Amino acid sequence: MSVTIDNFEAVPPPAPYDDLILEAATAYRLEPALIRSVIEAESQFNASAVSGAGAGGLMQLMPNVAESLGVINLLDPRENVMAGAKLLRELLDRFNGSLPLALAGYNAGATAVARFGRIPPFPETQAYVKKVTRLMKKSRETGA
Repeated sequence: MSVTIDNFEAVPPPAPYDDLILEAATAYRLEPALIRSVIEAESQFNASAVSGAGAGGLMQLMPNVAESLGVINLLDPRENVMAGAKLLRELLDRFNGSLPLALAGYNAGATAVARFGRIPPFPETQAYVKKVTRLMKKSRETGA
């Protein structure tokens, strides 16, 4: 038996996760564009990504945060996205619906945001908030 490939059509990286993103968005009352944009900023849709600091998975959750959210396998896409969405919902609730503060909390930690009472003056966090906000705008415009 032999197999010949005559045609190859690449699947866009987010496509395999669309149903999971929609499930998490529905469960935690979030805009799918928010979850999609955080995933893109954090891991570029690489479910096996692990940062130098130890954050892992699509939404780059730190192991201690993931554990506190009930995650057993940090690199399992469903567990990771559901926990990341839950964390985003908790941060939005904590910061009275402020998306910039919730994103800053996702990146730098809620304690840092609370300590400064605003987006912390960390260049990485300030750039992160801008990046995710820009990605959300693009996601909304393209419907992706």
